[in-house]
Amino acid sequence: MKVFVTGVRGQLGYDVMRELEKRGIDAVGVDIQEMDITDAASVEKVIKSAAPDAVIHCAAYTAVDAAEDNEELCRKVNADGPRNIARVCRELDIKMLQVSTDYVFDGEGERPWEPDDPCGPRSVYGQTKYEGELAVQEILEKYFIVRIAWVFGLNGKNFVKTMLKLAETHDSLTVVNDQFGSPTYTYDLAGLLVDMIQTEKYGIYHATNEGFCSWYEFACAIFEKAGKKVEVKPVTTAEYGAKAFRPHNSRMSKEKLTANGFRRLPAWEDALERYLKEI
Repeated sequence: MKVFVTGVRGQLGYDVMRELEKRGIDAVGVDIQEMDITDAASVEKVIKSAAPDAVIHCAAYTAVDAAEDNEELCRKVNADGPRNIARVCRELDIKMLQVSTDYVFDGEGERPWEPDDPCGPRSVYGQTKYEGELAVQEILEKYFIVRIAWVFGLNGKNFVKTMLKLAETHDSLTVVNDQFGSPTYTYDLAGLLVDMIQTEKYGIYHATNEGFCSWYEFACAIFEKAGKKVEVKPVTTAEYGAKAFRPHNSRMSKEKLTANGFRRLPAWEDALERYLKEI
């Protein structure tokens, strides 16, 4: 099997490539320098020349606040990009795994979101990622859509790295305590995606590490496990203030993974401990 991966300089794409190589699976990785996903001709040329059996599409515009001021660019990357890739996959009759986000939901309530719950994105980022999902579903039959949340990995910026950096210069920090989700280690996630792409169990899935917490609880755990003495003060989303809407409820149900024979990811606390040792 040969797998084509986009966004390999990002957190998840980087770990997906490492996982494929670890398993001895033939892999071709690209980022914007090698293939501009917003350019249909570039996408067609590069994927066809690689001649893969499957595509794992990790590349995305993920700057949630900046997206509010850059809607056109965000849409080109998050909606047109997957559409361009899906068209080539259809032509080559190969499968595609599209990575999506909890931001496709309205972020309200407390019940974990099911994969078939109605979507209601409330930010430019969420809306464009939802449009990307719809494009893939419209064009392909052989597709996986995997919604993820709160990711951290070795490559690139993330909440864990930000907290540790702030700990060097701050004795106390304020962190939001009314947004709940599952911190997710891209190393664990990559293993699941590589398992999935080797099957024909198509459809929409949710994939995060097990367990839920608030960003405040996550920050407290980071400092505790890293042995940093930082006072963390809880604040509300409204008090914190951010340009784009943030979901209060990013809890996602992973029952569909179990139902289809995929292994669930370990608890987020376990993932965080392993990650801190890695970095």
